[in-house]
Amino acid sequence: MIRNLLLLVLNDLAIAIKNKTVYLILFIPFFVFISLDFIDRPDVNAEKVRIGLIRNDTYAPVILQSVSAAEKFFTVTWLQNENEGKQLLKGKKIDGVLLGNNNQPGSLTLLVLKSDSFQTLAITESFSALQKAAEGGRDNWITGIEPLYAGGIQRQTLPTWILMIVLLVGFIILPAQVAEEKEKKLLLALLQTPISEVQWLIAKVLTGMILIVVAVSILHLLGGFGVENLLDYVAFIIVGGFCFSACGIFLGFLCRTQASARTLGVIVYLPHLLPSALSDFSQQLTAVAPLLPSYQFYEPLKSILLEDGMIANMPYDWVYLMLVGSLTFYLSQVLMKRRWLMK
Repeated sequence: MIRNLLLLVLNDLAIAIKNKTVYLILFIPFFVFISLDFIDRPDVNAEKVRIGLIRNDTYAPVILQSVSAAEKFFTVTWLQNENEGKQLLKGKKIDGVLLGNNNQPGSLTLLVLKSDSFQTLAITESFSALQKAAEGGRDNWITGIEPLYAGGIQRQTLPTWILMIVLLVGFIILPAQVAEEKEKKLLLALLQTPISEVQWLIAKVLTGMILIVVAVSILHLLGGFGVENLLDYVAFIIVGGFCFSACGIFLGFLCRTQASARTLGVIVYLPHLLPSALSDFSQQLTAVAPLLPSYQFYEPLKSILLEDGMIANMPYDWVYLMLVGSLTFYLSQVLMKRRWLMK
């Protein structure tokens, strides 16, 4: 019995090595470690609170003196106006912007990305400690917190969940489906009929786009999430669906079996998901993520859902996605004509 069990286990391991599934055991922990290292990299400057101050705002002298004296704990960036501060906040260049309150001299309003983030907690605690050291038991300097991204945690995480759905369809489901049709010779049989290669490709892209739209719609219905600019939102989901569906078909043609397609899909899926989804927590990932198509989909999506953005204000992103989708669609058509890929 032990011998038979040993033979079966060795056979399963050999199959895993042959179909490349075992590669995931090496790739996933390594990639997750690299991603977390970007977030938690030990750095002296990372411990400092990065604060933006507006030049024309009125700040109490005691506040400016306290912040200047605590240079080991604060990095101050002087801003021309509030809009510049919002741009730096979105780019993860600063942690918060202090706005002077003309109605309450000596008090401040804190502008942050999210009111329930670690950065917001660090800023409020740091200024509370400064205030106690400078003035004793008086009221806190920060009397209000104004987040750029409004809504609860469910809505704030909605762009990440939608990104996961889109990438799941594009990089996991479609490549395995294409590889299955190749592996079982179904694609060759279809091409013997009046159906052309372009028609087959268009149908596959439309299938991916429909799956994405349906999955996103169900998510909105179940969560009760509304969208201010609905037409812009739907248009961008369609553009993203086209891009990642075409990418998924291309990945499917690079593989000979379903197992290898699933392995390659996961290997491509994680590098597209984690840097974009975790870019809010790391300045290093913010520098790397824009190189990926997923980031060009995720950031505008976040802008539309959380800031009532419009697709007309983000031409670079949707043109980029259309170009990537068109390129991978063309490459898929080229690979279809290579007979050896059908074997």
